[in-house]
Amino acid sequence: MVAAQKSPELEAQEDLQRAISEHKLAIQTALRRVLEEGKAEAVLKPHVIQDALADVAKEQNIPELLNAPIAKHLSHCQEVITNATCVALSLRPTYGKFLRYRICTDAMKVEFLDTTEFLKFKEKHADKNPIDENERYWAVELDLEPFKAHFPLMTRPSSIGDGVRFLNRHLSSRLFASKAEFHPIFDFLSSLHSNGTRLMLGESITTYEEMGTALTKAEKLLENMDAEAPVSEVAGQLRDLGIERGWGSTVGSTRSTMLMLGDIIQAPDPETLQNFLGRLPIGFNVVILSPHGFFGQANVLGKPDTGGQIVYILDQVRALEREMLKRIEESGLEIQPQILIVTRLIPEAQGTTCDQRIEEINGTRYARILRVPFRAKDGKVVPHWMSRFDVWPYLEQFALEAGGEIRKELGGHKPDLIIGNYSDGNLVATLLAYYMNVTQCTIAHALEKTKYTNADIHWRQMDDDYHFAAQFTADLIAMNHTDFIITSTFQEIAGTEESMGQYEDHSHFTLPGLYRVISGINVFDPKFNIVSPGADLDIYFPYTDSKRRLTALHAEIEELLYGSQEAPTAKGFLKDKGKPIIFSMARLDHVKNLTGLAEWFAKNKRLRELCNLVIVGGIVDPSQTTDKEEKDQCNKMHAIIKDHGLHGEFRWLVAQKDPVRNGELYRYIADKHGAFVQPALYEAFGLTVVEAMSCGLPTFATIKGGPAEIIVHKKSGFHLDPYHGEAAAELMVEFFEDVVKDHSVWDRVSEASLQRIKEKYTWALYADRLMTLTRVYSFWKFVSKLDRRETRRYLQMFYTLMMRPLIAKVREDEAHKTAAKGGGTPEENAGAATHVGGPQKAAGV
Repeated sequence: MVAAQKSPELEAQEDLQRAISEHKLAIQTALRRVLEEGKAEAVLKPHVIQDALADVAKEQNIPELLNAPIAKHLSHCQEVITNATCVALSLRPTYGKFLRYRICTDAMKVEFLDTTEFLKFKEKHADKNPIDENERYWAVELDLEPFKAHFPLMTRPSSIGDGVRFLNRHLSSRLFASKAEFHPIFDFLSSLHSNGTRLMLGESITTYEEMGTALTKAEKLLENMDAEAPVSEVAGQLRDLGIERGWGSTVGSTRSTMLMLGDIIQAPDPETLQNFLGRLPIGFNVVILSPHGFFGQANVLGKPDTGGQIVYILDQVRALEREMLKRIEESGLEIQPQILIVTRLIPEAQGTTCDQRIEEINGTRYARILRVPFRAKDGKVVPHWMSRFDVWPYLEQFALEAGGEIRKELGGHKPDLIIGNYSDGNLVATLLAYYMNVTQCTIAHALEKTKYTNADIHWRQMDDDYHFAAQFTADLIAMNHTDFIITSTFQEIAGTEESMGQYEDHSHFTLPGLYRVISGINVFDPKFNIVSPGADLDIYFPYTDSKRRLTALHAEIEELLYGSQEAPTAKGFLKDKGKPIIFSMARLDHVKNLTGLAEWFAKNKRLRELCNLVIVGGIVDPSQTTDKEEKDQCNKMHAIIKDHGLHGEFRWLVAQKDPVRNGELYRYIADKHGAFVQPALYEAFGLTVVEAMSCGLPTFATIKGGPAEIIVHKKSGFHLDPYHGEAAAELMVEFFEDVVKDHSVWDRVSEASLQRIKEKYTWALYADRLMTLTRVYSFWKFVSKLDRRETRRYLQMFYTLMMRPLIAKVREDEAHKTAAKGGGTPEENAGAATHVGGPQKAAGV
């Protein structure tokens, strides 16, 4: 009789049990220390159990323990949950794969936990607001795994972030397995049009067979003609065959596109399919959503919730328009592309253009900003700025009004592509894409769940300030509804071998008393694609490019850096102008960690001897901001300056809003053989890192997030760990001491950084890939079940039953805050805040 095959989970459980048995007493001692740590906070970071094991190995003189199987198991640990006698571990042996166990320290027996059991254990012992066990048993569970049972998923970690290649390979073989399957590609080509005018196939071609006959005749017509001749010379003859414009601009390119289609029909391969789809004349009306903050082209950077995302989108739009115009020309068309950035209209614009409905985008011909207001329930426009954490009650009405404004701007037509940005923009994009039935792209920029420790399990404690319950729910809905997701880095999706990625962190979690996520997102989903942005090369160019240098700004920059003027625009001064400058520029918030950099510098005597420190960020007067986090960081920076006596060595400047001058500022600091430092606790991508490197400025950047992929350590820059500030400061000391001994050290890093950007991080590469993705995913959405209808109906219900009550709670919370400040009763304020009951049609619910 053949024994039943063991499941991988059981095998892994037995393997862990054997590993514990080898050093049972030592491991038991380590786990009991972990339990002691857990008395203060039941959710522990993995280093706690790893450090406990190392300490026991040292104390008991068991060095082999650190190389034993148990050490390898614990190196995969992502999370530790404790109660009085047991430890629950979440192990991640590889990207996107999790195993969870409970070990009670008395018996030291390993017990396997499924996702629900692990999350229940976490809720019971880590939640500071314990709930009734019966309520926990009947908690809502979000599980999207069943909808993926018949959907192609990647299996190799090396494929993560290259979903379009996998999708083409998998679906081209399946879709084109028989001749009958070619009808959808005919249907798709027949659907192409521009402003009511058919493209590629005319009305006279009504079947797949007629398409084949027409293409054969068209190829024969073109084969003996001059390949460089404009296709317009034979446009009439092609139209008589039923062939419309859009195949190419020349005879040669038109015939090449037709032959590609013939090759696909005859012997399909994914590369030819992608190349063919990349030539199709679609994706020329694009809407980009970014509701929160002050979205404008001048005087906005440095304002609350207004930073790198604005720069990213404006640079993205310019690159996209250039790529669109190029592709339109190559298609033989005379279409005017349209790009709309849809954001919030803010009447109290604070010296910006955010009170203007329409704003043309500089450096473009067909792109503009469209602003739509937030409205109260009575229809009145909400005049003031509000935090990105408080916008949720306004987004449904914003989506409804924006939908109408978009159609008006596009001449009554719907867009071909809707791109969402950040949580609020992605939710609005979801509502509009659902209603309009258009292709949706999601860009997170940053998922807040990964930025705030234990923000899920302790959501109640943070909800008054951040409304994370609504935000995490919006993120889950958007990332599962969208057709494709673009990220700047692999880490954003799936992290590193040691730690989870931003999206991976949404695969399972719990909001106690609300719902638990059993399967939220799968990093092996082919919707994920890495598309890295670049810097604006008209602004951020090498410091060695003397012909383009903006030397007229140098006096201004010298005053900025070395001047004596302080509040309200600066704090501190630099006594020794001969020192190189360590430079950093970011928003003044906890995650950007500018105060951390100041502290590292302050505590390292040798670094202070070698360099000056200049930080650009936020405000220097805490009374000048209404943002709580910015105010806290501002006060902290002042305390660091005072406590460490940094006057003469440190200058802190308020946010600088002129990108052109900022580009020359990077180059000026490069002239001084300085360096740029990006010290964030987590950075999804690192646009300032790309900007600095594009100018040839050697860069030290956080290893937590995207910069770890941008920089090749000790070649094109340096990685630093923001949680080990002493080591980060010593790394800078080492570099600058090396430069003192040999100036070519600085030059080599500078040159390598420029080369790295040229090869990997340009907007031209970005725009080309995004346009190709738009065509490929639009095609598959049309011809296959990639539109995930079942998932979207499930999400529709989740939005109605979970998200909308959370939105209502945000409105009530904000109303109570206003009432507490003497602004009327909560009931009056809740009624004035906004209308959360609709719009049914725009939301698709």
